[in-house]
Amino acid sequence: MGGGIHTHEVRCPHVDASRGRSMTSARASDAHWARGWGGGGPEVGLTVAVETGRGGAEPAMEERGPSLPPPSPVPPGSLLALPPELLLRICGFLGAREVREVLPRVCRALRALARDAVTWRLRLQRSARGRFPVLAEEGFDWAAACVDLEEHLQRWGGSGAPMEHFSLDEGHFASVDTVLLLQGGTLCVSGARDRNVNVWDLRQLGRAPGSVLAKTLGTERTGTHKGWVWCLASQDNKVCSGSWDSTVKLWDLEAEGQQFGEIREKAAVLCLSYRPNVLITGTFNRTLTIYDLRAGQPPVHSYKPHTSAVLALVADERLILSGSEDRTLVVYDRRAARVLQRLQLESYLLSMSYQGTELWAGDNRGHVYVFGSSTGSFQPAQYFDVGHRLQITGLWHSPGSLYTTSIDRSLRIHVPTDPPRTICSWTQDDVFNGISVEGDVVAAASGGLSVEVWRLRT
Repeated sequence: MGGGIHTHEVRCPHVDASRGRSMTSARASDAHWARGWGGGGPEVGLTVAVETGRGGAEPAMEERGPSLPPPSPVPPGSLLALPPELLLRICGFLGAREVREVLPRVCRALRALARDAVTWRLRLQRSARGRFPVLAEEGFDWAAACVDLEEHLQRWGGSGAPMEHFSLDEGHFASVDTVLLLQGGTLCVSGARDRNVNVWDLRQLGRAPGSVLAKTLGTERTGTHKGWVWCLASQDNKVCSGSWDSTVKLWDLEAEGQQFGEIREKAAVLCLSYRPNVLITGTFNRTLTIYDLRAGQPPVHSYKPHTSAVLALVADERLILSGSEDRTLVVYDRRAARVLQRLQLESYLLSMSYQGTELWAGDNRGHVYVFGSSTGSFQPAQYFDVGHRLQITGLWHSPGSLYTTSIDRSLRIHVPTDPPRTICSWTQDDVFNGISVEGDVVAAASGGLSVEVWRLRT
């Protein structure tokens, strides 16, 4: 019989030949996996090459890559001696974050178990209780999405009982139109129609209520701006505020909130995006402008892709996506300095959340668009009714969570399935104007002269 190299799959930990023991002797069936971590999927293992010698000689193992230490026998009765389907069942009682971040440090067997994408997909779909994700995406990180979703459900399960609610109503004397959480949710910045930008220290919530309002930015007695503060954006500890006074002001929170720049536009600034060294503005006069903050005031480029006010924008290293009252979504290539797409919609977009190849956006009818770009161009893939009766003023999306606010006076929390599944809602006497989410903290801008904050109880 001729020699050759054959590939076999060996379970980790290795077989203890002296005792005739192994973690498993063959691939577990799909039924075994279904009894494990909430579904079916392939078993994980270590692949090695086995050389078959001539004349029926004993096969010799040949390792590929760095040499491995000699295998250690598995003591009888140890956890690793259990079949993998039982290990999966045990993992189901652990939090997804612990399974993803802690188990891989224990040993190779558990590391392989915690890195199996099919296992994570099955666990996630059991928690999502609906079609997930909305758009199929190559390279989707099932483990990260599962962690995000399970922690989202822990916060808002039981009608949000695990969350504490605070109303910060002693800092502004007019409608709050924009909020932004920073530094892991320990700081909140808010802008209002009283022309002020306030900084709140959320670490003082429940401790020293009088110390929550850290400061109002700016040195002028008339306010931070000379018009309504309509939008905020940040990069690290630097914040910019856009106003109806046609200016953008830049603030350094590491320098006690000192102003380090100002940009003057020709119309009210309605939306902003702050990228590393780059600031993008959208204004009432249909214009988007790109600034290199290292070069000072002169813009890098300015363009007018819309026929009405620019209401929302998001950007990454390559693209700028903008929504306008003219009911269009425009995709602009920053590197080529040209418009790639112009999509005509039936409604106009007021809020956007952009990640990877997906754009989620809320419109003036209270619905949510989902646009996908897996083919190289953005197309509307889904259009959802998420329970709002009027326009959506704020939208926040992550792989495992979805938040929406509306002038119908409600904040709604969803699982981003197809269609989204609402798990909690909050209604108040005044409109909600926007939302920001950072870890276990949620902040919403309220027309009732306040910033509404929810934080996971500790």
